[in-house]
Amino acid sequence: MTVFAADSRFVREVRSAANHDERRDGRQPDILLLHYTGMESTEEACRRLCAVESGVSCHYVVLEDGGVLQLVPETLRAWHAGLSSWEDETDVNSRSIGVEIANPGHEFGYPDFPEAQLESVIELCRDICARRSIQPQRVLAHSDVAPRRKDDPGEKFPWARLASCGVGHWTGPTRIDHAGASLREGDEGDPVEELQTLLSLYGYGLEIHGRYDAALTAVVRAFQRHFRPARVDGVADFSTADTLRNLLRSLPDR
Repeated sequence: MTVFAADSRFVREVRSAANHDERRDGRQPDILLLHYTGMESTEEACRRLCAVESGVSCHYVVLEDGGVLQLVPETLRAWHAGLSSWEDETDVNSRSIGVEIANPGHEFGYPDFPEAQLESVIELCRDICARRSIQPQRVLAHSDVAPRRKDDPGEKFPWARLASCGVGHWTGPTRIDHAGASLREGDEGDPVEELQTLLSLYGYGLEIHGRYDAALTAVVRAFQRHFRPARVDGVADFSTADTLRNLLRSLPDR
């Protein structure tokens, strides 16, 4: 059992999670990965994140009342991302710090995130990003790195508010035009290949082959949850594509 001091001044309590190991190849975290706990009971979720038999863990949990628990030291590799990828990196755990936000998630009603909790998430994330020099475009959702498996923290999570406080990348979505042209599952050709290329350039893991398949639908849905949450349907309408292009244009050296 690891015994350690809190890395962040915002930590209320340190608990020791059983599942962790060394970051591989001497890597330092340059991704901040946000999750929701996705269980009916927050205390049950915390027990699971600490238990060896669960096979999972994280660095931090932010409770509904704003309290912050730390379960794994930031220097160690927590087991929170699972099968995932970003910018062709498949060992996301070695590159990231994982923050679980207490919320039962889509399976159990998906309530709004309480104000006290959001304030603590912002404070904690700002602290981590400052200490670790994590770039805004490297503040990601679990659904970004595992779009076919995960939905969290979901479309109710206020990414725009975080970005206004200096956490994460945001340009503001383009207005949805319900009558505009769009791409969807089953489409093929150069426009689909261009969409796949742009999503890949941003960091999403997918093959570029010009077919709008289930994998592309999942990635588009993940992108919408993060950057265009007004309608999450996996259909690449003008608003989705334009938001993506605006994000790419606003990246450093783009």
